[in-house]
Amino acid sequence: MTILYSSLQLGLLYGIMVLGIYISFRILDIPDLTTEGSFAFGVAVSAVMAKAGHPYLGLLLSVVAGIAAGCFTGLLQTKLKIHPILAGIITMSGLYSINLGVMHNSPNLTLLNTRTIFTDFRDLMPGVDKEIVRIIIIAVIAIAVVVLLSLFFKSHFGLCIRATGDNQDMLSASSVNVNITKIAALGLGNACIALSGGLTAQYQSFADVNSSVGMLVVGLASVIIGEAIFGRRSVTIGFISAIVGSIIYRAIIAVTTRYNIFPSYMFKLVAAVIVIAALAIPVIKESVRKARIKRGGHKDA
Repeated sequence: MTILYSSLQLGLLYGIMVLGIYISFRILDIPDLTTEGSFAFGVAVSAVMAKAGHPYLGLLLSVVAGIAAGCFTGLLQTKLKIHPILAGIITMSGLYSINLGVMHNSPNLTLLNTRTIFTDFRDLMPGVDKEIVRIIIIAVIAIAVVVLLSLFFKSHFGLCIRATGDNQDMLSASSVNVNITKIAALGLGNACIALSGGLTAQYQSFADVNSSVGMLVVGLASVIIGEAIFGRRSVTIGFISAIVGSIIYRAIIAVTTRYNIFPSYMFKLVAAVIVIAALAIPVIKESVRKARIKRGGHKDA
């Protein structure tokens, strides 16, 4: 039961981050390395505000921080014409110093005996197991984010963002400002990532400036696992698959930890292997298809 609880909690918690990665990676078709800075930015802002007695404001400001980080990366890409990967690296590097500044030059911050949204709701539901309370809170937030994103990407502006990822030249020819759609999409994606970081800080009652290391690979692995189950269909299904993929990934990690299948330091490597394997599958399928066509052509000859 412990494995189930932890998988659901962490899967939903990091699933919100995976939604942000899905927006940049699948919808916008841009590899955004800002993730590893904006997640920790959300962690830092949320922790400091919770420490000051404002946990809800901390989550709101985490979202604002993520929007700012994503929009800055977008401006580097669109206005200064910096390559998307390099723009993400620049923002990520700069955010490390900013995150340290937000946390008053301390690499970590404890939130033990500090009021958080989790302690508040646990007090509101004293008869419910605290692990169940945590699942309810995170699930409600994750579902709300999925619903809002689904509605947004079905709006006119959301459809423009989706079109930017599909064919930005055609969109530009339709008199749509592609730069604005890119900046907005990156801001929205990093808002989800920073919100996940803010929730994580209050969930763990601990904040670490290095907490986002490797998050991009974890997020990509979750996206790909979800797509392996649901396929690449509508945007709403894509968001749901991202959340499910995150839960499955966390379940895999929980099982391997419980039964010592892999040592703890191997988890990032396992995630990287999952990403490589999943990305290689379409290439392998295409090679097999071409080989079959070639063999069929030889037989006909």
